[in-house]
Amino acid sequence: MSYYSDTPSVDDELESLGWYHFDLSRHAAEALLLSNGKDGSYLLRNSHEGPGSFALSVRAKDSVKHFHVTRKSSGYAFGFNEFASLQDFVSHFANQPLLGSETGTLIVLKCPYPWRVEEPSIYESVRVHTAMQTGRTESDLVANAPSFGTKEGYLVKLGAVVKNWKQRWFTLNRNELKYFKDKMFDEPIRTIDLTACSAVQFDYSKDRVNCFCLVFPERTFYLCAKSGVEADEWIKIIRWKLMTGW
Repeated sequence: MSYYSDTPSVDDELESLGWYHFDLSRHAAEALLLSNGKDGSYLLRNSHEGPGSFALSVRAKDSVKHFHVTRKSSGYAFGFNEFASLQDFVSHFANQPLLGSETGTLIVLKCPYPWRVEEPSIYESVRVHTAMQTGRTESDLVANAPSFGTKEGYLVKLGAVVKNWKQRWFTLNRNELKYFKDKMFDEPIRTIDLTACSAVQFDYSKDRVNCFCLVFPERTFYLCAKSGVEADEWIKIIRWKLMTGW
């Protein structure tokens, strides 16, 4: 549902826009564009700043940039431009698809990310578990059973203090990513709460292949898989968990 319940004509205009994603959060927009979009993919969504405020989210290589769009009585304001109608706003992207961010990065708007899209499969080579046992009552639910989309395997991790790479055994269950000294150990070295993670993506800054990183406010974790396919599987399932909260 759009914010403007008192202006149905504006509601209809927004809802007819195939790349308007309603109340999609910033976090979910980044996950969608990074996992299923491509360089130049963009979408429009409601901003947390309230009625009349929108955000244009654009994928720029391996990151997502967000730009303010404001609805005024005279139309829509975007950057230094104002558009009398949403159709004029849309036409602007078709003819002038170049954006310049505050950092000086030039971003080309290539293709809108549709609201209705077939999501990518994230279950390839991932073990899926049931979250309950057979039973007749609610008491048969297993409180600590693994959720759908768990994963485990060896990854090579870069140390936070001593900058060396060590192989660790990782397990992903619900929103917890744990790593152990080795597979046979019961106690993890650390449990990482993924609810605080802002992004997961391939990383090319280190002198290693098949690397990806998990970005947190206080630290970025750098991990390497044995293959690009394996790294991609970890990235996809973690992004899915960030997007869905599972």
